[in-house]
Amino acid sequence: MTRTARFAERVFTAGERAYCESKGAAAYQSYAARFAAKEAFLKALKTGWRGKLAWTDIEVISDAEGVPNLHVANEAARLMAELGAVRAHLSISHTRDHAIAQVILEA
Repeated sequence: MTRTARFAERVFTAGERAYCESKGAAAYQSYAARFAAKEAFLKALKTGWRGKLAWTDIEVISDAEGVPNLHVANEAARLMAELGAVRAHLSISHTRDHAIAQVILEA
């Protein structure tokens, strides 16, 4: 297994990897956008990546209309609840050269 594949397995869920890989040559753009979303979520939590948090505790999923949402589990969900947050709002975008995401936690 390559270092890139090991990184992808450590950071992205199976669903995220399947979605990104379905984009063919543009897969890296979707990976970058999802990484930005995970980073934005960690910033909103005010924790950064540390402790018991796993990158895969934070998953970018799309609803039936293609709107991206965050699914949080395990330690990420616990920290979110500890802050009193009940919902995470995600805005995500990417181009060939840039990826950006913003997360707002709703109490």
